[in-house]
Amino acid sequence: MTTEMTMPRRGAGPGGLRLRAAVAAALLLARLKPGRLRKVLTGLSAGARPATYDRTLETYERVVATSRKCAGWYGCLPRSIAIALVCRMSGSWPDWHAGVRNAPPFQPHAWVAAEGRTVGEQNVSDFRPLMKVAVGGR
Repeated sequence: MTTEMTMPRRGAGPGGLRLRAAVAAALLLARLKPGRLRKVLTGLSAGARPATYDRTLETYERVVATSRKCAGWYGCLPRSIAIALVCRMSGSWPDWHAGVRNAPPFQPHAWVAAEGRTVGEQNVSDFRPLMKVAVGGR
């Protein structure tokens, strides 16, 4: 038995061009040194309202569907930045985190959270946050 499938076009749907622009900007921002990246994200978060979990999860899914680079495990930094940027375009901001694994082997990771829940990640309790940018740069 076969099932017909139609894959969505890359960047299709509402905000396709804005979404691709946010992913492109995130790929550039991911190259910044950590201190500079934190300063830029803190500035972007100023004046935003806290993001909701459902909206942030929808944004996560759209970013992953748009960019193969952001979809993989090693794409966590640009993915988390892109999600934050897309949310900011609608006036909200999720909590952005960057950290490392608690136990060896060393492994960096970046993720977003909203309403106190991690968005789109299976388990980040193994990671210790080193940087956090919340609404208003808290």
